[in-house]
Amino acid sequence: MSLYFRNAVISFTMDAIPLQVDNFSYGPIHRPIPGHSHGAGSYEVHYIPYGYGTLKLPGRTYPVKPNTLYVTGPQVQHAQIPSQEDAMVEYCIYIHTDMLHPSSDIHNREFDLMSRFLSTAFWFGTDRHNIHPLFQKLFEELSNHPIGYLCQAEALLRQIIVSIVRNYKQDEILAELPESNRAISNPSLLLEEAFLMEYDSLTLEALSSRLALSARQTQRLLKKQYGQTFLQKRTQARMAAAVSLLADPSLNLTAIAERTGYSSVEHFSTAFRKFYKTSPREYRKRTIMV
Repeated sequence: MSLYFRNAVISFTMDAIPLQVDNFSYGPIHRPIPGHSHGAGSYEVHYIPYGYGTLKLPGRTYPVKPNTLYVTGPQVQHAQIPSQEDAMVEYCIYIHTDMLHPSSDIHNREFDLMSRFLSTAFWFGTDRHNIHPLFQKLFEELSNHPIGYLCQAEALLRQIIVSIVRNYKQDEILAELPESNRAISNPSLLLEEAFLMEYDSLTLEALSSRLALSARQTQRLLKKQYGQTFLQKRTQARMAAAVSLLADPSLNLTAIAERTGYSSVEHFSTAFRKFYKTSPREYRKRTIMV
């Protein structure tokens, strides 16, 4: 079973920090999610109650198993690869704040909750604070809409954030990365999801329609957000997906070309060589040898 709530926008404050949660998803990950990152002020919380997989950051790989919790904050490039035998099931929520630089009095309190949350751009470990029932109850509220469900959902989100920060104190792997001061615009989540999930078939026209913008306005937005044109951003997304797919020895190049949206192996190989300066076959061989 998969659940996805995109229209339920929940806004609240914690420690005087305004937060907005507007993306909730639950379900198995059936195919690799290519490397991607989030903009300034954006944090993605991932909890894996069942199944197995791998989380990849540049130069680092983490094994994912039941009861794994990880947070990916601003500019943290990450990819997720499910196990072929027992794919990981994921709860995921997307938290955003426009307050990129908390006031000094907040930031200087050693045990401040939100200061810890915002300053931790990446955390990976095993949940030790019973966060699973909180996610279960949150998605039950969002699914069934009982009276007062938004108030209950907000309370559960607060508890989830508290549990996350309490896990930081018992961290197994903690890496703080520099926070970007780059602004993020409102359509950023839609853009990220489109290139992440539809890299094989996304068109400029479809994306523009979804954004309620003209093609020229969409191109300007992409330039502002990523410094890339639509074709450049889509190629980047396809190449990130190709790298993840090449790690699966059961897939031949024809299958990978199809999954990444190319009409032939030749077109795929040409694009891959242009992007990575090597052929997909050589890249796979070198990666396997390593």
